[in-house]
Amino acid sequence: MRIESLRPNEVFVFGSNADGAHGGGAARFAHDRFGAIWGQSEGLQGQSYGIDTMSGLDVFREQARRFVEFATAHPELRFLVTEVGCGIAGYTPRQVAGFFAGAPENVVLPASFVEVIAGT
Repeated sequence: MRIESLRPNEVFVFGSNADGAHGGGAARFAHDRFGAIWGQSEGLQGQSYGIDTMSGLDVFREQARRFVEFATAHPELRFLVTEVGCGIAGYTPRQVAGFFAGAPENVVLPASFVEVIAGT
């Protein structure tokens, strides 16, 4: 699924780095199109939500956990998750999809993550 535009209640979820330097990939797209804030690595930013995928798997796992908690607390929003961590960060869906297991219904995961979580 390629995300080109968002409805008012939708949020684009992308991979960031610790500095919040949104210079490439989905991070740049989030900055250019959906209000990601230069210098902010994590959390809600305009109609986007950043997760630091460049500081190692432990940081990534923890920030994904916080994202799932945030999404659970905000059922009025619909979160469209990109293949977070599978671009510039270099991880595979098999390595990171499980970080999003248990996400609420308002979180739309990429098909590759759904397949890994479902074990197919």
